[in-house]
Amino acid sequence: MTPGRSPVLSTGTAPPSQVLRRGAVPFAVAAVAAAGAAVLVVRSPYTPLSYGLCPSVLLLGVSCPGCGGLRATHDLLTGDLAGAWLANPLWTLTAPLLVAVWGVWTARRLRGGPPLTTPSWVPWTVLVVVVAFTVLRNVPALVPYLGPAPLP
Repeated sequence: MTPGRSPVLSTGTAPPSQVLRRGAVPFAVAAVAAAGAAVLVVRSPYTPLSYGLCPSVLLLGVSCPGCGGLRATHDLLTGDLAGAWLANPLWTLTAPLLVAVWGVWTARRLRGGPPLTTPSWVPWTVLVVVVAFTVLRNVPALVPYLGPAPLP
């Protein structure tokens, strides 16, 4: 063995306690997400007032970018892709991307790799997309396509 090199790094395997320590935060995020998902599967957001009212709709009369997000998540979890798209198209596209990013983050943490870094253009792109989606989903002609589907 080369002086100064750890046997853990030279063999490519880490002891289980170190792997668990590295994965603690990603696994905690997964546990919280799974608990939230379980609640959404068990208690449908399609029941009127089951999760309250959106303050944006209540106070301003406009749909925020998150309106329909609970219904979209419920539909994604139960396999209804069309229903998810009708509830919130932006979230229907974003949720799988977030799961993929979580997977990459977790894999890197478990391997002891460098942390994920976000390119500087990503937050600005997200801001532009969210603002554009918010404006467009409140244009009366586009509400049937981008606005949250009305409750049955």
